Amino acid sequence: MSSSGASSTRSDKVDPVLRNAIRYTVSAREYELLHQYLISRAPVVRKRTPPPPNYEATVKDKDDYNAAAIRASVRVFIASYVGSKGWELFTTKILRRTQSQQTSSRAIKSPHVRLSGSLALILLFHRLLHRFFIRLRAQVLSDEARPFRRRNPRVAKTLTSRLAPAVGASLAGFFLAVYPADQLRVTIAIYVFTRALEFAYNGLENKGHFQNRPWWFGSWLLMPAACGQLLHAFVFDRDCFPEAYGKFILKNSPRYIQTRPEGYAAAAPWPGTFEIVDSLGTMSKLKWPAFVSPILFPKAQTLPRSLTRIAPITSPAHPAIKPLSCALLHPNDPSCLRTYITYYIQAFPAVTRFFTIIFTALSVLRYKTFISAPVPFLNALAARILRMSLFITGAIGTSWGSICFFQHALPRGFLPTQRFFLGGALGGLWAFLERRGGRGNFLYSARLSLDSAWKVGVKRGWWKGVKNGDVLLLVASLALVNATYEVDPKAVSGGVVRKGLGMLRGDGWVDRAVEREGVVEEKEEK
Repeated sequence: MSSSGASSTRSDKVDPVLRNAIRYTVSAREYELLHQYLISRAPVVRKRTPPPPNYEATVKDKDDYNAAAIRASVRVFIASYVGSKGWELFTTKILRRTQSQQTSSRAIKSPHVRLSGSLALILLFHRLLHRFFIRLRAQVLSDEARPFRRRNPRVAKTLTSRLAPAVGASLAGFFLAVYPADQLRVTIAIYVFTRALEFAYNGLENKGHFQNRPWWFGSWLLMPAACGQLLHAFVFDRDCFPEAYGKFILKNSPRYIQTRPEGYAAAAPWPGTFEIVDSLGTMSKLKWPAFVSPILFPKAQTLPRSLTRIAPITSPAHPAIKPLSCALLHPNDPSCLRTYITYYIQAFPAVTRFFTIIFTALSVLRYKTFISAPVPFLNALAARILRMSLFITGAIGTSWGSICFFQHALPRGFLPTQRFFLGGALGGLWAFLERRGGRGNFLYSARLSLDSAWKVGVKRGWWKGVKNGDVLLLVASLALVNATYEVDPKAVSGGVVRKGLGMLRGDGWVDRAVEREGVVEEKEEK
C-alpha cells in the first residue's frame, strides 16, 4: 500500500469530533508545526490525528472563516485572562504585598473570566457580523433583489451603503456588557471614544478641511480645559478624581504642600496632604479670608472655625503674609514669586529623573535606531525628556502659584471657587512645549477629565447617568472607528492599530493603508 493510501486510511479513522476540535483550535500552518515538533514524536497521539496534508485539505474543503474567527476569539480569551490574572498577582503580591480580593467561587462570575469573555465575544461577533453584512449588501445589490429595493428604498439604501458592514459589525460592542459595570468598563469605552474622535479628525484633516488653521492650533489645546477641570475636581470632588493622578501631583509639589517637619512631636496634630487641599476649597467658599498672624495677635481669633485643622501650619507663618492661602501654601516665605521660583529648583530634578527612567526604558524597543545613529538618537531622547519634565513641572507649579496670583490680582469675591479651574487652565498652557510629540499624553489627560467631569455631573445632579451608557458609547465609537477605517485607512494613526482593526474585521494582520499606497503606485507606473 502506498503512503498516500495509508494517510487516507488513517484520516478516515480520525474521530470527527477530534478533527473539528483541532480545526477550531489551530490553523493549517500551525497544525503542521505542531505535528512536526510534538505530534509526530508521540505514536499514540499520531495514530489519532490526521497528517498535515489531509488536515489542510479538510480545512480548505470547508468554510474556514468561522473556524478562524473562533480560533482568534479563543486566543483573545486565553491571553486576556492570563494577562489580567497575572497583573492582579503582580500588583497585589509583588508591588503592594497584600492579599488579593476574594472572588466568587463560581468561575463564571470571576471578573477575569467575564472580562476575557467580553473581549473574545466582541472579536468573534465583530467578524461574523462584518461578513454577514457584506454578504447581505451583495444580495440586496443583486438583480433578484430589485423588487425589494423598489418596495423599501430607505432600507435598501442603508443596507447597500459602503459603510453598512463597518457600522453593522460595531454592534458586537454590546458584548462589553458581559463584563460587570465597573471603572475598567468605563475606561475602555472612553478610550475607544477618544480614539474614534482622533481618527475622525485625522480623516477630515486628510481631506483638507483644516488647511487654514493657525500655526499654534493642535491637540495641546486639550490640556488647559482638561487640567482646569481636573484641578477643580481635585479640590471639590476628589471622589470623582483619578487617585493616581492626585498622588503624582502631591508628590511633586514640594514647596506648596507642607509636610510634617523633622523632629515635630508625633503626638501633635498635623494636617495631611488632602486636608490641606480641602482647606483651600473651604477658603474659596469663605471668599478667601485674610491672614491674621497669631504672632502679632496672640489673643485674637485668627482662623475661622472650619479651618482650625491647619493651625499647626499657619500659626508660625511669617507675619508679613496677607492672604490666608499663602500662609498655608508657603508659611515660611512671604514672597509668592520667590516660592514659585524655588519650587522649580526643587521639583525639576526629581521630575526629570522620573521621565529619564520612563523614556529610557521605552527607548529600548528602538535599539536599532540607536545602533544606526546613536548621537541623534540620544539628542532627541534628551530633548524629549527635558520638554516633558519642563511641561509637567510648569503645569503643577503654575496651578499652585495661580492661587497666590489670583489673591493679589482679583477681588476676594470674584470667582472664588472657579479660580481653581482658571489656575489649572493656566498650568495646562505649558503643554505648548510638548505640542509636537505629546498627543498621546494630551488624549490621556482628556480621557481622565471626561471621566471625572461625567462623575461630577452625576454627583451634583447636572445630568442623570444612563444605564449601560458606557456600552452604548463603545458601540457608537466603534462604528465611527470602523467607518473612518473603511473610508480612509490612513486616518487611523499607527500601523499596529490598523493591523489590529484588520484582525477585528477578519482581514488578517494587514495594513490597508500600506496596501492602498502600493496599489496607487502600481497604477501610476502603468
